[in-house]
Amino acid sequence: MAGAARILVVDDEPDMVETVARILTRLGHEPVTATEGGAAVELLERERPDLVLTDLRMPGMDGLAVLKEVKRINPEAPVVLFTAHATIETAVEAIKAGAFDYITKPFTADQLQVVIERALTQRRLREENRRLKEQLQESYRFENIIGRSLPMLQVFEVVKKVARSEANVLIVGESGTGKELVARSIHVNSARAAKPFIPVDCASLPENLLESELFGHEKGAFTGAHMARPGLFEYGNGGTVFLDEVGDLGGNLQAKLLRVLQERQIRRVGSNRFISVDVRVISATNRDLAEGVKRGEFREDLFYRLNVISIPLPPLRDRKGDIPLIAHHYFQRYVGSSGKKITGISLEALALLEAHSWPGNVRELQNVIERAVVLAEKETLLPEDLPEHIRAREAGALRPESRADLPMKRAKDESNRTFEKEYLVSLLKRHQGNISQAARAAGVDRKTIHRLLKKHDLDAS
Repeated sequence: MAGAARILVVDDEPDMVETVARILTRLGHEPVTATEGGAAVELLERERPDLVLTDLRMPGMDGLAVLKEVKRINPEAPVVLFTAHATIETAVEAIKAGAFDYITKPFTADQLQVVIERALTQRRLREENRRLKEQLQESYRFENIIGRSLPMLQVFEVVKKVARSEANVLIVGESGTGKELVARSIHVNSARAAKPFIPVDCASLPENLLESELFGHEKGAFTGAHMARPGLFEYGNGGTVFLDEVGDLGGNLQAKLLRVLQERQIRRVGSNRFISVDVRVISATNRDLAEGVKRGEFREDLFYRLNVISIPLPPLRDRKGDIPLIAHHYFQRYVGSSGKKITGISLEALALLEAHSWPGNVRELQNVIERAVVLAEKETLLPEDLPEHIRAREAGALRPESRADLPMKRAKDESNRTFEKEYLVSLLKRHQGNISQAARAAGVDRKTIHRLLKKHDLDAS
């Protein structure tokens, strides 16, 4: 059963209302009853039922009028109509107007149970879908693209303007910089947000398969094409198609994509018929497409079609100030799912993270933090929780001759103090001596910053 629900029953025959209410109670539901449309409307507003069962033919306000009021007051509630055989044609019209289904009189308790469970299941699925859309909208708000550095603030400004337009966008950046995240943010903040976002990895399939994936195929178009299948451009109609690594497209597909952008039509593999599609295209690449045009590897006309608006994403090494923010973001995510009681990332570990060049960009940092949370055994993430290639900088700090003849513990303590001081100075410079901002960025409280200032004999200003 789809679960207990509050169900409004409307019928001008009191015996019918009583019978249905008795069946609903036996099924574990809570019936709310009315014998005329006006009373039903009052109950709609007051009780907010999960489902409405209403007779189609009633004096005064009939079932169609009740349906209209349900759609106005509580549009999430499905409506099932009771109807005699003579009014089935009218019931079908009511379904076209938004009713979920109808059931003909007389009906059995089992028949009523089946239609109720179907209606409640549909309502639950609709609510789950709505919640998922809301979560998606929240996840891809502009504010959730992490970064407060000047290069990222400039990206945010462009993305906000682009989202309101229909222009094709080309996102350029190294692998791991978050190109798909930016593309999704543009989509969910656009007028197309309610329609599909279709990501396509242009580098993952050979050209013949990618053509079928993008544009679909007809039955018998090639070996194994046992039935006709629409392509991703058809599935994405009304929404956004995201072409990741568009620079990897072969010459044949480049020509076909250009036609889609110019004519807003696609042709399935093996078909002579053109199908109109309404999609916005957002592309991404880690290549220099302008250089590809000069070398004859990428069509110039396609480049200009895709590159109406260009959004370059800076690599993580060019926005070092965002590393603590991103690290703490993923730290909170993975600690929450791990169940471990880890309170934060140590300043020494943060200093090492900031010193790393991050060739894999944000994706690499995400993986490093996940690994560190899994391996951590103390209440904070420490340098020893980080991968060896990131700790190599700490090991290098022990090499100078001035420390080579010191006991290991003392040499390491001095090295840690040096890292701690350098990180603190860099942190405060970045935040113009504002201790509150520095503490937030480092993921510690103000007392910790004050303690470290005193320890290293530093002034915040």
